[in-house]
Amino acid sequence: MNSFIVKGLVFAVVLMIGTVIVVQQMHIDLSDPINWITMIGALAIAGLSFGVSAKYLAQMQNDTASGELADENWDGIGEYKNELPSGWAWSFLGTMIWGIWYFLLSPYSVNAFSQIGQWNDEVKAYNTKFEAVHKNADADTLRDMGESIFLVQCAPCHGITGDGLSGKAEDLTAGHTKKQVLGIIANGQNAIAAFPGGMPPGMASGAAAEKAAAFVASGCKGTAPAEFGVCAGCHGAKGEGVPSVGPKIAGYDVPNVLAGGKHGKIGVMPSFKTRFTPVQNKALETYISSLKR
Repeated sequence: MNSFIVKGLVFAVVLMIGTVIVVQQMHIDLSDPINWITMIGALAIAGLSFGVSAKYLAQMQNDTASGELADENWDGIGEYKNELPSGWAWSFLGTMIWGIWYFLLSPYSVNAFSQIGQWNDEVKAYNTKFEAVHKNADADTLRDMGESIFLVQCAPCHGITGDGLSGKAEDLTAGHTKKQVLGIIANGQNAIAAFPGGMPPGMASGAAAEKAAAFVASGCKGTAPAEFGVCAGCHGAKGEGVPSVGPKIAGYDVPNVLAGGKHGKIGVMPSFKTRFTPVQNKALETYISSLKR
């Protein structure tokens, strides 16, 4: 018997014995048909590994190349004009057919049942119902709802009172100070991702900047000074913001920050665009607006 076959047979036997020992050590219940099928499959793989390895190793040792050489060669290395072995061709074709079946028709196809898909459908249905129920919620309901959302989603960075955890995130209870607003006027800002154009520096200076900054720091309360006119063109007459032009500066622009995230000196806040429903966005804005400033 060829030495390759002997070695391959020994390897196959060792592999089978090892499989049996491992199964016994794992205390697998072989009375279960599924476990039996799995065991048979493992032994079959060991046997096939022996058979295929022995066949081709023996063939490599004994066979010689034959056939008509192609005219081309590379550094003396030629190529035979032999046809592709039929086994290879049929294996390739079978793999393609199996792949199409698996992708389109099998229990694991793209159109098959998916627990993730079911969960997404259930969440979508629930959110639709939630939006309908709370469509006209009053301010107290929105504030309570917003507090619940804030404590779960926002508090890990902003703190349960919104104080920013000593600089870990922005302090939502303080608002912008006059000094901060003057810094933005002087240096510009491109913090809110929903407004990629940002605000250019030097929109005002001197006494005009002082008066505009004081009005913004007050939360844009009362009568706007004439110096605020240069700001109103982008931010609105009362600092309420202009869609696609300038963010809200009478308080925090919660909707746009949630939609696109925010860039700041202490880090980047990710977008929450797909996490909250419109009602939840409104509830968060109501609650954050109620925090002490």
